[in-house]
Amino acid sequence: VMSIEYKIAPSQMAAEYIELRGQTRENSITPDTLRSYGITAESWAKDIESGQIRGYISLSGTHMVGYCFGDLKTGEVIVLAVLPSHECQGIGKRLLALIVEVLKDYGYIRLFLGCSPDPKVRSYGFYRHLGWQSTGALETHGDEILEFACG
Repeated sequence: VMSIEYKIAPSQMAAEYIELRGQTRENSITPDTLRSYGITAESWAKDIESGQIRGYISLSGTHMVGYCFGDLKTGEVIVLAVLPSHECQGIGKRLLALIVEVLKDYGYIRLFLGCSPDPKVRSYGFYRHLGWQSTGALETHGDEILEFACG
């Protein structure tokens, strides 16, 4: 098993973030769907460069296998994505912890994210197991809003 390295996500890799998002096993989103939400490689790179969002990537050798991004303006964990080949190795948990720390250092005491409301979807149990709790609210795309007290 090759060791996994974690690094701050550079804006130059935005096109690769979009590509990886379409390769996840559950909740994959195609580049076209992301574009319909207003998310392109250009907008993603711009959000990183402006300081609106910050992320971490996980690398196996030179190959990116996952990432997580948080919104420094709102305290939202925007996205956590790990390739199917690297699931169940603690990578998602580590990436999420890195972003929770970033947002906590930014002064947030409550974080939030959107997650599938379907208990059969892996992320449903994943976040709850780590202490995230349902707010009972749904966001525009039908995801349930979970929150996490980190203060």
